[in-house]
Amino acid sequence: MTTLAAVQGDITTQRVDAIVNAANTAMRGGGGVDGAIHRAGGPEVLADCIARFPHGLATGDAGWTTAGRLPARWIIHTVGPNHAAGERDRSLLLSCYRRSLEVADQLGARSVAFPLISAGVYGWPVHDAVAAAVEAITGAASSVESVVLVAHSTSDFHRVSAAVRAHTD
Repeated sequence: MTTLAAVQGDITTQRVDAIVNAANTAMRGGGGVDGAIHRAGGPEVLADCIARFPHGLATGDAGWTTAGRLPARWIIHTVGPNHAAGERDRSLLLSCYRRSLEVADQLGARSVAFPLISAGVYGWPVHDAVAAAVEAITGAASSVESVVLVAHSTSDFHRVSAAVRAHTD
């Protein structure tokens, strides 16, 4: 049984087996969470992305790299749908969480930290991004023991905390 918790903070400082990166299809770093993870992880992360994903990664899929200088052991990269660019298929967003947990299982990760995938620069409505995260994580058959949803802003943290509480009550 996977436990789910909400935390407010910086995903790059989470002490878990794996953190999830909201990447873009090119897998070469970017803005938002992706840029922060690449900066904090160091050049090893980009080098591993280039080696493992020479042709990028499809929306809704996930794969892993080293975590470089981060406290986590691995980074699980997943590409969320870009709502702002017209990618509005919710099943792709759900797939990001499910595929990330499948990759975590393949790695033997027991603890994973997720950001709210697609809720930043990709413009997915935050209320639905939170609902999709909770739905996908709690509905997944996974050996991961502990998942934290990391919210950067106070308002997102309150939304995530409420959704986690509602699910566990």
